[in-house]
Amino acid sequence: MKETSKQQQLEAIAEEIRKCTKCNLAKTRSKAVPGEGNPDSQVVFIGEAPGYWENVKGKPFVGAAGKILDEVLGKIGISRSEVFITNVLKCRPPMNRDPRKAEVEACIPYLDRQLEVMKPRFIVTLGRHSSAYIFSKIGKPFSSISKVRGKLHVVNLWGSTVYVQPTFHPAAALYNVELKRDLEADLRLLKHELDRLQKRS
Repeated sequence: MKETSKQQQLEAIAEEIRKCTKCNLAKTRSKAVPGEGNPDSQVVFIGEAPGYWENVKGKPFVGAAGKILDEVLGKIGISRSEVFITNVLKCRPPMNRDPRKAEVEACIPYLDRQLEVMKPRFIVTLGRHSSAYIFSKIGKPFSSISKVRGKLHVVNLWGSTVYVQPTFHPAAALYNVELKRDLEADLRLLKHELDRLQKRS
């Protein structure tokens, strides 16, 4: 039997997400946002939830926060097409409110399955919601982004070494130059480690 590629597996999950009615967000969304990018990437970015433009277009990080992310990635020499980007929630909460516990519980299995398919070497958590979830998954305490950012957390997932880089959500950096600098510094750290591992392989 022919092995299903990562791309095919991720697309199958994406189709489920587009048809999902597991929580009330299905009633208010325009488009679900499964995520997109290189299925074979070593790097996965995880945000919180789709915003206005993501809900319109069905793609992650295409609004103002996405422009900040693209700008910072460009500065450090990473192309958006090289990575995979998704969110904890796949549908926009009304008025961009915080995700509710029941919504996260309904949606998080999709993220778990995406990560299981990709088995990335690096996970970048953008903001407190994705950081808190990934830290709970790896059994580490989480209190705030400012206390855990600035270093790569080395953990074991899927039987291999994974580097978790928590950092600020690009939306928080929209009007705060200092947070934007911190976001760039964190992603430079990621790029440095990525380059180092690629030289060794």
